[in-house]
Amino acid sequence: MSSDNDTVHAPPAHLAARFYKSSSYRRKSSAASSRRNSLSSHHSSRSSRSAHGGSHSTHIAQHLRRASIIETRKARLADRAAHAEQVRLRAAMAKAAPRTSTTSEERALAAQQAREKFLAQVAANCAEEVKRAKRVAEDTREKKAAEHLKLKEDMLERLAEAERRRSLLQQSQRRPRTSTLPSVEEKKVVPRTWKPRNDAEAARTIQRAWRSTKRRRVVTEFLGLGLTLENIQKRSFEDVSGLLSRDNVLESTSRLLGLYGLQGDVVDSTSENAAVRTFLSTFLVLGHPAQVLSKDGEQEKDLLEKASNLLVLFDPLLTNFSSSPSTAQLESLSEAYASFQTAFTAWKDHDSSVLLDTMLAQFVELDAIWQSVKNDKDGHVADDYREGIQHNQTLLLVRLKRLAGADRAVKMIKEAIRKSRKAKGKKRPPGDVRPRAASFPSADATPPSLTPIEASVSDAAADTLAHRRAAPLLPDNRTIMHELAINKEYRIDTKPKTDMRENVIREVSETMRQGLESDFGDIFVIAMAETIREKLLGLVVPGKSLHALISESLDTAMIADQVKMGAFSYQQFFSFMNSLLPKICAPVRDADVKALAEDQTDDPIERLARLNYVIDLLSIDHANFSLQMNAPLLLREATGYEQRCFANVCGNDSLVRTSQWWTRAKKKTEEEMARRPNGSSSTPTARVTPDKIYMQGLVDLAIGVGEFHEADLPETLELDHARLKRMRTDVLRVLVISAILLTAKNLMRRDVRSQWKEQAQRMWDLPFHDGQAFVGAIESRYALPPTTKTQLSGTIERILLDGRNRQATHPVVKVLLHKITTHVYNRLSASSADERVKGASTASQVLSSGGLSEFVVHIGALVDELQKVAEVDREAHGKWYDGIIEAVKREEASGV
Repeated sequence: MSSDNDTVHAPPAHLAARFYKSSSYRRKSSAASSRRNSLSSHHSSRSSRSAHGGSHSTHIAQHLRRASIIETRKARLADRAAHAEQVRLRAAMAKAAPRTSTTSEERALAAQQAREKFLAQVAANCAEEVKRAKRVAEDTREKKAAEHLKLKEDMLERLAEAERRRSLLQQSQRRPRTSTLPSVEEKKVVPRTWKPRNDAEAARTIQRAWRSTKRRRVVTEFLGLGLTLENIQKRSFEDVSGLLSRDNVLESTSRLLGLYGLQGDVVDSTSENAAVRTFLSTFLVLGHPAQVLSKDGEQEKDLLEKASNLLVLFDPLLTNFSSSPSTAQLESLSEAYASFQTAFTAWKDHDSSVLLDTMLAQFVELDAIWQSVKNDKDGHVADDYREGIQHNQTLLLVRLKRLAGADRAVKMIKEAIRKSRKAKGKKRPPGDVRPRAASFPSADATPPSLTPIEASVSDAAADTLAHRRAAPLLPDNRTIMHELAINKEYRIDTKPKTDMRENVIREVSETMRQGLESDFGDIFVIAMAETIREKLLGLVVPGKSLHALISESLDTAMIADQVKMGAFSYQQFFSFMNSLLPKICAPVRDADVKALAEDQTDDPIERLARLNYVIDLLSIDHANFSLQMNAPLLLREATGYEQRCFANVCGNDSLVRTSQWWTRAKKKTEEEMARRPNGSSSTPTARVTPDKIYMQGLVDLAIGVGEFHEADLPETLELDHARLKRMRTDVLRVLVISAILLTAKNLMRRDVRSQWKEQAQRMWDLPFHDGQAFVGAIESRYALPPTTKTQLSGTIERILLDGRNRQATHPVVKVLLHKITTHVYNRLSASSADERVKGASTASQVLSSGGLSEFVVHIGALVDELQKVAEVDREAHGKWYDGIIEAVKREEASGV
């Protein structure tokens, strides 16, 4: 029995299914049940049940559940592996595929540009909307102010009408006396007397009445002056200026400004007068803007607008002076006055700076004229100029002191004159240019008779070296005398030769090499030695030791024998030259001589070329020293020498080109005089004189933009061919740069009288084919908006096209050319000292107002040079001009 009781029998399958759920219906195990589903847990549970006699069906169910869990996990891991493989495959395919980012980048860039364009359009629209809103708000504000003023006036009229009716009503309360008197006597009306409650109220009432009376008296006095905009516009500018400078006007205006608190913290009477004059300037600016304002720029428009706002706010206070103004009215008036004062001060400072520069230039120009004529005692030129120059300088000094103050004006004048005299002073070359072997004449030595200056190049050398015939080392004697007569400080310029140093050496080397390689090589060596000998002997004093040394060492016969026997040594020749040249040259050439001695090139031809170049420089130094020592003697004989040379050149030939030139100038002068008004054509200054004809012809030659043809040059001015050609080139560059700067000033709303010297200096060396460089020169100082820059670039290209083609088709270039031509002709044709002084003193003002403020000094120097050319030419060729004038008169008489 006991064994039967211990045996546990499993229930049938249909019963076990009712008590145990299938594993397929179990939910997935969670993290909390993972412990129970593990093998160790299952094993421990099985062991426990086995120990207690668990059933066999329980074991089967657990085994099935475990197998299901394992299969589920395997399926999940397989899915994960497949997903990872797909990800790797997609990554590999994406990496291996070619990148097509170009299209996407272009789309992104296009989208960004479209976005920026849209934002810019939105900003512009917003700016326009804001501007329109401000304008609408301003109009609304002004409209409301006008309506408020009208309502207030209506209210005051109604109150006045009510007061009038009240007084009439009070007067009509008593009935007139009649024959029948009332039975009861009427009571008498006793007027009511106001009594203050206390002393404080009485004081306030008295103060209010006193302020009202004072305000009425001050405003009535100011209104009695008649300072209204309508009256100012009816009167002339001079009358208004005199009216505003009267003492009673200044005093009344000062009291009016003090009444409304517009004078601020005034420290002295000068500040008070300045504030009063600033306020009175509103009437002058609005009444006569054309006379007060020099141009119609942004600054001037802003000044007019603020002056108008100030008077609009000020008029109601003068109309309703019976009542005290409100705090809001006083604040608005104070703000408008402060705005106008700021704008007026800025405009005045800018205009004053331009006027100061212009007047300083006039003062300096007058000083330059005086410096050029003050030493002339024989011709009494200084006496003629002294009075006119002193008078004009006194007027300029008074105006400068009025604008800048006495101390500052004197300081500015001294500084400007110092810079002008320093710039026009003698330009001495650096170092000592006096040759060591030159002779110095004694002070009591009698000057020798004038003889033609001997050329430093001998005939033999000139015949041997062909390039020296085309480009001689020194100008001829006639050219030197002519240049010295025009410029007393004239010196032969070595800069062209130093600039072309390598080219000159190369050309001389090739010429020498060709000569040595020819059949006459020995003769060429002898000719070269003879050329160098003649040059060196011309640099030393005859009879001195150096002269004897050069003559003996470079003897032509000895060198010919050495060459014939083949004993000529280049090394000994160069050693002798290296020891000789330091004793002859000027100290300024020590560096060149030292460089020549240190040059140990094996090629003797190149060393000979460099030696020849250094000797040429020494010859120029010697010639310049001779000019410096003999200049007074040469100047006394310059006119006669030129007359003899011109007579030898022309002989008995008729001056055809000069006659044609004179005829053209006479015809043009007569046409200019005929275009003048009828009343002015009969004045003495309008007569056609030989002086005016000559100056007209000279101006036509020097002032122009076209090519300079030698066929148009008269024979009398052949020596000035290079000078006139240079003047034309300079005038063309002045026209181009001035036209560009004038256009830029107008586009940027700047004063045309302002000087942009830095930009003009940068443009002077720029080529005419690079328009962007000219725009960059302006942009280096001033910021240009895109629209302005585009417009300016187009204008610059058209102006530079005129410069490249040497023509004046652009309107601005045409106007500037006419202004320069007229100004130069008027100054050259001035017949009296007063006219010359007046032309010089007003030159800077005339040129600045015409857009040429940057080149006032340049044009003044051009006028001075032409005056000197005309003086030298007419003095030397006067009798030939007289003959041409008589011939023209005879032709006209015979033609009539």
